[in-house]
Amino acid sequence: MARYTGPKTKIARKFGEAIFGEDKSFEKRNYPPGQHGANKRRGKKSEYAIQLQEKQKAKYTYGILERQFRNMFKKATAAPGITGEVLLQLCESRLDNVVYRMGISPSRRGARQLVSHRHITVNGNLVNIPSYQLKAGDVVGVREKSKSLESIANSLANSSNVYEWITWNNELKEGTYVSVPARLQIPENINEQFIVELYSK
Repeated sequence: MARYTGPKTKIARKFGEAIFGEDKSFEKRNYPPGQHGANKRRGKKSEYAIQLQEKQKAKYTYGILERQFRNMFKKATAAPGITGEVLLQLCESRLDNVVYRMGISPSRRGARQLVSHRHITVNGNLVNIPSYQLKAGDVVGVREKSKSLESIANSLANSSNVYEWITWNNELKEGTYVSVPARLQIPENINEQFIVELYSK
């Protein structure tokens, strides 16, 4: 299956929340898509359906395909700590996510494109792999030739998010991935326990 590139509002409506960030279209129609979307009398979801929806929400939120996501789950299972929390920490440690968190791009989709098009460096070296896993202390920056890009300048000017586990120097156009975020520091509304239960069946 290829990565989803369709309307983001449709996916947000499916989950009942703006998982891709601020969305005016979602605010107008915050009920599920489809002919019977506005009908509130929907049947009760099974346990499996709830678990599957949570997994899909996480995959769409971070822009990760099934095989990659399953491999990350295996990695999280083998790592010390609570599996669900480690899984989200691995998602947050991806280069495209950190580029988004730093405000270099207003969306993860845009951040992934910036990385793929060789606009981003890690510790001074060009890295064009969006799924690259950062380690605490890694320095993420905008390549010298790309610092004048209008899209990056606009995104940084409009960015107001501050995260304790990331620092940003606007003059140098670079930031540091200070530490792996604790679960409380990850703002995404994802119930990771449901994902663990689904994969553990």
